[in-house]
Amino acid sequence: MKVSVIVAVYKDVEALKLIIASLKNQTYKNFEVVIVEDGNSLEMKEYIQSIKNLEVKHTTQEDIGVRKARSQNNGLLVSSGEYLIFIDGDCIPYSNFVEGHVYLSEPKTALSGRRMNIPIDMVKEVRNGSVSLLDIEKNPFSYTSLIFDKKVRFKQGIYLNPKGWFYKLISKRDASVSILGCNFSCYKKDMVDINGFDESYAETAIPDDMDWEWRLKASGVKLKSCKNVANQFHLNHKIHDRGDATPYLKIMNERKKAGKYVCEKGLNTHNV
Repeated sequence: MKVSVIVAVYKDVEALKLIIASLKNQTYKNFEVVIVEDGNSLEMKEYIQSIKNLEVKHTTQEDIGVRKARSQNNGLLVSSGEYLIFIDGDCIPYSNFVEGHVYLSEPKTALSGRRMNIPIDMVKEVRNGSVSLLDIEKNPFSYTSLIFDKKVRFKQGIYLNPKGWFYKLISKRDASVSILGCNFSCYKKDMVDINGFDESYAETAIPDDMDWEWRLKASGVKLKSCKNVANQFHLNHKIHDRGDATPYLKIMNERKKAGKYVCEKGLNTHNV
């Protein structure tokens, strides 16, 4: 199955280099990388043009404030994969990340995973190459400072073989899941059927978290966890204020109550 890994980025070329390095090391090979830039940076363009040995596409748009939903729709439209995996530009996938999503994929099903947070102090070492995320992936229990730091969410970084009995036991007990905007996947057709991400929620995180979730469910898509199978690292950072989402949540709940799961401002607003 052909997969499109859609990476939402904004200016952080250094983090993208770490993502690309991981994607070159994936155990599952039949995928393209669609880098969806919420802006139009020359540095980003030059780096992406230099990438070798990966099938890469790059979409841009005018840099006039946070418009992640629109940039993700840009990527959705140019993607050629039957199956879509969405990640953020500060999240580095494990080497078996794509394989995990593909293995657990099912028709009319969306997957949601989690992430292990790399502390800000260690992020500096990861970015300069003195700490290897691949080494943490392969030898997680050797990093004792991570194990006992509650903010790291170490348990979310432990890989479990989805074919094994232990994972099957744990997954039954941990069946409840909600969308995390930096690690989710579904069939492309299911996203097209709901008109993609809703671009009407301004700079909030609503479109690729809670709004995406209820609209897919309303369209008949079930939600399943891929926690501990499709893992990723998050390069922790100071939280950016994206404004008050309260009025937009009211609008979302009104749409939800009315059953309007096909959004009015989505893929249909793009000139392809």
